Amino acid sequence: MIKQVGDTEIQLKHKATCHCGAVELEIDLPDGIVDPRHCDCSICRRKGAIVASVLLSGIKIIKGEDHLTLYQFNTNTAKHYFCSVCGIYTHHQRRSNPHLYGYNVGCLEGVNPYLIPNIKTYDGVNHPADRVV
Repeated sequence: MIKQVGDTEIQLKHKATCHCGAVELEIDLPDGIVDPRHCDCSICRRKGAIVASVLLSGIKIIKGEDHLTLYQFNTNTAKHYFCSVCGIYTHHQRRSNPHLYGYNVGCLEGVNPYLIPNIKTYDGVNHPADRVV
């Protein structure tokens, strides 16, 4: 659990925005940033974001819902949201746990995700939902 990144203290309800500011989220982070990670699946490799998770109730869209674009692929289970103005990935409903949102740590106001030590990489290439039984 990460409660501070650089000079930025992680707030209980932390503001997150896309690059252009058209989309603004409020993210509940009572335990700080929990389990920040990279994933090596096809979409995550391309977007390169450091992601952490919160419950579905932990993200509130403050403004710009009409600017969010939904992208789905493969099993169409995960729901990836991007700002339609600047293209920044803000969050997604997770496929591995659809009760959680993954959010782009880089969208947290004042947080430089590259200052977070020991970021794990998850094996999204061999996702259990892709296995043929």
